[in-house]
Amino acid sequence: MFELFKIGFLSFTFLDLIDIAIVSFIIYKVYQIIKGTIAAQIFLGLVIVLLFSFIAQAGNLKALGWLLKLVTDIWVIAFIILFQPEIRRFLLLLGKKPFTSKFFKNMPSKKDVPDILTDAAFELSQHQHGALIVIERTVGIKSFIDTGEPINAKVSVNLLRSIFYPRSPLHDGAVVIQNDEIVAARCTLPLSPTTSVDKISLGMRHRAGLGITEQSDVLSLIVSEETGSISVAEDGKLYRGLSRESLRRLLSKKIEHEEQKGMKGLFDIFKKAK
Repeated sequence: MFELFKIGFLSFTFLDLIDIAIVSFIIYKVYQIIKGTIAAQIFLGLVIVLLFSFIAQAGNLKALGWLLKLVTDIWVIAFIILFQPEIRRFLLLLGKKPFTSKFFKNMPSKKDVPDILTDAAFELSQHQHGALIVIERTVGIKSFIDTGEPINAKVSVNLLRSIFYPRSPLHDGAVVIQNDEIVAARCTLPLSPTTSVDKISLGMRHRAGLGITEQSDVLSLIVSEETGSISVAEDGKLYRGLSRESLRRLLSKKIEHEEQKGMKGLFDIFKKAK
């Protein structure tokens, strides 16, 4: 096998590069499936322990290696106990859908989300129906999702219009979107301490949409009930008075960028290897 380089007596081949890339991709996709839950933090902890164990073995650190061996000897049993609900849910999903569809389901559908959100926002704006939509990206916001009513339905213009219809019991609060699904409605969000932007007072809906972006890596799409204006909040900044095309471009850039970012590193590795 073609040797890329050597570190001391260890040789690093092209096959090793592919092996590392595949394992990294699998770990990333597993983390995507469980992110936003306590299991994600435990999973990261296990990865760190295994990484230290590998370093200890490679560096011949006997005391550290012995200590970590005590942990790694029982990690399979601990993994099953700690991840029992996630493993059961994952196996149920495998039984219902092909394995690859679970791992790659976000890739085609996410491209439709910016168009759906744009159309829904402007239809709500025309009727001056207020709306607050939060789009998850890299960090889960499960604690805020749990404050609302579970929906777990594929995002659509009609569903969003129904939720934010003023007489709907779900129209107060925020809708949270993960990938291409509405996971919950009527969610309670933290209010931003900012009460005005460019000398324009902010209502509760705008302060909530801004507040969640100050605490997590999400996008907030806000439709004003008073004026029908459309705004987007990101990283504690509010972008107001967006046109249909500018909103579509902004959402496409921000949402699809997160999807492509995870795959870009893997594709770059294979390009360089060739």
